[in-house]
Amino acid sequence: MKNSKKILFALVLALFALFVTACSSSKNDAEGSNKSGELSGEIVMWHSFTQGPRLESIQKSADEFMKKHPKVKIKIETFSWNDFYTKWTTGLANGNVPDISTALPNQVMEMVNSDALVPLNDTIKTIGEDKFNKTALDEAKVDGNFYSVPLYSHAQVMWVRTDLLKQYNIEVPKTLEDLEKACDTFLENGITPFTLANSTKWTGSMYFQCLAARKGGLEPFQKAADGTGSFEDESFEWAGEKIQEWVNKGYFPDGFNSMSEDDGQSRQLFYQETAAMYLIGSWATANLKTDSEDGGSDFYDKVGWFSFPAISDSNADSSILCGTMGDQFISFNCEGEKLDAAFELASYLSSEEVVDFMVESSLIPPVKGIEDKITDPVSKSIVEAANNASAVQLWYDQYLDPSVANAHLDGNQEVFGLTMTPAEANKKMQDAQQEYLNK
Repeated sequence: MKNSKKILFALVLALFALFVTACSSSKNDAEGSNKSGELSGEIVMWHSFTQGPRLESIQKSADEFMKKHPKVKIKIETFSWNDFYTKWTTGLANGNVPDISTALPNQVMEMVNSDALVPLNDTIKTIGEDKFNKTALDEAKVDGNFYSVPLYSHAQVMWVRTDLLKQYNIEVPKTLEDLEKACDTFLENGITPFTLANSTKWTGSMYFQCLAARKGGLEPFQKAADGTGSFEDESFEWAGEKIQEWVNKGYFPDGFNSMSEDDGQSRQLFYQETAAMYLIGSWATANLKTDSEDGGSDFYDKVGWFSFPAISDSNADSSILCGTMGDQFISFNCEGEKLDAAFELASYLSSEEVVDFMVESSLIPPVKGIEDKITDPVSKSIVEAANNASAVQLWYDQYLDPSVANAHLDGNQEVFGLTMTPAEANKKMQDAQQEYLNK
């Protein structure tokens, strides 16, 4: 490694404990142990799971570790996504990063471009590539090399109140035209078609990405991302125009651009039957299920889901899934026995107890055969759809360079707010992409 503080991504999932065993021998009297060889000290961990089972799974892993190593304190710091991203990227620039942290795909890319990571090809071959969902594992590649392994899988899901569909005699939409007819019917009956809390910006971006993928498939994004195309392509302009058409029709709740997804404001409208549909990642399955159980209601039995519908006059493959088959990675920034301890802590995330908890909470670890553990029919159907998808359109803000992702998120929020035209927002994004490519 070139620097004393070198960030290393390691395996976290099903067979991670094997790697921990190989790394557990003492190297020296490095920070994190005492003369007796017993681990001691503090390990700082950052993550952005502010609520729900993902937060609980991290805490369960830390609690289990501290039971075995009572002289080690795991200091977990949790941030909202926007604060986490800012703190993390700032920390990378000034060297003030935690011992262990979650990260997203474009953060991996950023560190690879900064020559801060080393390839893990040999390690992954030792553990066994065939243990993981191939699509998820491929997302860990940069220029043909593995730098990480994903912690969760997430796909785009359009949740819908099935009780409202039944009440108003609406079929599950198969095409965009069907979806718009359903929206108009809901509006006629005083129900907002889509719940949306867009202060975080990425929630609105999901609509843009799904619309663009259904209009033009994957090729326009792939070409724009590698510099052979442009984010001013007609597919992106059409997506922005459709969003503004829907805003003008009243398909979204009042004040949505200032509402917080982190605070659950979008879900509340969905629970109260104020809104009929909810476009979000499949991680929301856990929140919907838990909230239903905690509230003592049968709400979870009144919801279903469908993939974003096809556009009738488009040749784009409608089985393309928007999301990340690998989502969230574990990174390490410590050395010696402290690194060994951090590896061991991470291994608890793949312990049988924690994996079973994830599955019971409707979280989806991206390992092969996980569907055999899933009993919830809704979660099972989401996994099956992911397995049958012809391809995956990665979330823009997790794939693109942060400067380009932020230009997209900012511009798209203004498109939703009707304060910027789609053409202006796409030009802003393309200018940021061109600046990035010029580097």
